[in-house]
Amino acid sequence: MSRVVVALGGNALLQRDERPGAQVQYHHVETAAAPLAAIAAAHALIVTHGNGPQVGLLALESAADPDLEAPYPFDTLGAETQGMIGYWLAQALRNATGGAEVVALVTQTVVDPADPAFTHPTKFVGRPYDEAEAHALVAARGWVVHPDGARWRRVVASPDPLEVVEVAVLERLVCAGVVPVCVGGGGVPVVREGGRLRGVEAVIDKDLASALVARALGADLLVMATDVAHVELGFGTPEARPLERVTPGELAAMTFAPGSMGPKVEAARRFVSATGGRAAIGALGALEGLVAGGAGTQVVPD
Repeated sequence: MSRVVVALGGNALLQRDERPGAQVQYHHVETAAAPLAAIAAAHALIVTHGNGPQVGLLALESAADPDLEAPYPFDTLGAETQGMIGYWLAQALRNATGGAEVVALVTQTVVDPADPAFTHPTKFVGRPYDEAEAHALVAARGWVVHPDGARWRRVVASPDPLEVVEVAVLERLVCAGVVPVCVGGGGVPVVREGGRLRGVEAVIDKDLASALVARALGADLLVMATDVAHVELGFGTPEARPLERVTPGELAAMTFAPGSMGPKVEAARRFVSATGGRAAIGALGALEGLVAGGAGTQVVPD
């Protein structure tokens, strides 16, 4: 069976301007479970997911909790979201497949402590704000905020993923016919210090981490499901046009927003360049079409 990695965006599970309650998110998970089950019936499926809205919410709650001496660090919050979203996905997938073996695995991703991302944050977390709200939070909490479309959101460090610590465990799970839910939110960010691991304050981009684990597991296809139908060149401008079929070389000559579509494009470019496989980016509702090759933006070898 071919191996397919499907990366579900955090905004696909909690769409823009939706209230971040558990029920609305679980509804989106159930909606995704049916096409994921169809993919799992024909392929060896590995599921990854984002956590930007969710980890931002937990960070806000932690910072406001009067019982805490200091807010929980982002590595711990990332692990919390892996457990929460992984549980939802594992349960919904087991139900949709009629009892397939699905397991949510908390995974750690190694980064370089000297990565320049630590001084130039770009990763969106949390909900959107209007400009006045965003700058009030900058003054009150010391956040860094960037525009995200017409709204503003908090940004945090997003270092480049170097290694998924549990990749050998994932290989054994896939070989045993288990569907792993892994690399949630890009994985818990850690650094190596001698023979030990230590968590760091960051949120890893889940698409770049998904491309990394897809290469390590020998996947044939990497699919990134989000809340838009295509990658668009000139997004948000009157000249915007969707990209339907494109190569890594063509993508390398184009420019995309660093905090949103940019990492997806770079993940697709890296995966296809390194493996000669195929990558697809598009809407969660078109998941089966993305896998089949007839929907979204299809990235194919040069």
